Amino acid sequence: MNTTTTATPWPAASVLDGAYKKASWHLIPFIFICYFFNYLDRVNVGFAKLEMLDALHLSNTVYGLGAGIFFIGYVLSGVPSNLILHKIGARRWIATMMVAWGGLSACMLFVHNPTSFYVLRFFTGVAEAGFFPGMVLYFTHWFPAQKRGQVMALFMSAIPISGLVGGPLSGWMLQHFSAGQAGMAGWQWLFLLQGLPTVILGVAVYFYLNDGIAQAKWLSADEKAAMQAALAGDEQQRQANSDAGQTFSSVVRNGNVWMLGVIYFCIQMGVYAINFWLPSIIKSLGYQSAVTVGWLSAIPYLCAAFFMVWAGRSADQRRERRLHVSLPMLMGLTGLMMAANFSSSPVIVIAGLSMATMGALAALAMFWSLPAAFLGSAAAAGGLALINSLGQIAGFVSPFLVGWIKDATQSTDTALYILSSVLLLGAILVLRVPAKLVNR
Repeated sequence: MNTTTTATPWPAASVLDGAYKKASWHLIPFIFICYFFNYLDRVNVGFAKLEMLDALHLSNTVYGLGAGIFFIGYVLSGVPSNLILHKIGARRWIATMMVAWGGLSACMLFVHNPTSFYVLRFFTGVAEAGFFPGMVLYFTHWFPAQKRGQVMALFMSAIPISGLVGGPLSGWMLQHFSAGQAGMAGWQWLFLLQGLPTVILGVAVYFYLNDGIAQAKWLSADEKAAMQAALAGDEQQRQANSDAGQTFSSVVRNGNVWMLGVIYFCIQMGVYAINFWLPSIIKSLGYQSAVTVGWLSAIPYLCAAFFMVWAGRSADQRRERRLHVSLPMLMGLTGLMMAANFSSSPVIVIAGLSMATMGALAALAMFWSLPAAFLGSAAAAGGLALINSLGQIAGFVSPFLVGWIKDATQSTDTALYILSSVLLLGAILVLRVPAKLVNR
């Protein structure tokens, strides 16, 4: 009798481990590709700037405003988009969003003045708004808190990979199509060829993804039961530890949720400065070839890809979340300070940008283990979208701030100092998040 009792948990653990591996291989590579093209849209705007501004006679301030206005649409649509996803299911809503933003991104080739630039960027932001918080919510339907650090790091490594691949690819496209093939400039081909694959992937999402464990025909009945039991236990622990409540109205009234939104804003201030201005900063070092700028801009993203995966594994193994967010933010601060203080040395600037990219992107991935660890399932759809929307305000503020300072001073150094201060504030606030809520 004692033997039977002690033996029973082991097959269940074995089944659960096998189910997690199967779910990881089935979901993460495909969602990674989707997020890769989602983030490629942020990278290609930075590269299109190298030609588009001169071709359309736009200033850096206009570019910064156009790059940032995307996030006004994004912030306004984030919460309602995630609530729709929660209501109708991830498969249909993510497919719809991807077809919409892929088509709008491709239509950027028709930009001919500031107004058309602003309008297309705004509606692209509306279309993309629910994708990322929807994916964070989607993973909570498959993996418990102790598994999500590594899952989020693998998923979000699409950000540096999009920079790693997108930089050289975008540089090559600008050069290859510089002859104006089919009457279009290189920057127009860039938007077209990087927007259409997203439309195709959106159609694939409808047929490939499942809304949850119950619909996954590729899992056995035992695997489904084991995963659902693990999620039920995780949800019970979240409700016991959380003071966020189980409704969206209670989430809105919770101080920790708003503090997390401010922390995410601080992280994104650094991330978007890197995304939108990295090619321009490298070009200002004296590199005029778009291909050279593309390859050099890949170095920071390559370093970040490895560091993010390591950080995710470390956070899960140690069951420690706060330091895995705050320390990378301090790395980002240090890297930006290096780039600002040694702007005459290309080697030190690229090393500083690499450290800044590693820190900012690792903090971005590790951050999402904080809210997902204590928001109950009933509140997660609105809560995660609210935090994401607050953070994405940085997507408007950061590029506009850098562009305005660049026009006013002919340098990005002052902007890098300001962004470093914001990252420091965020790193301090992370340590105010109650450890008992997130360290599991």
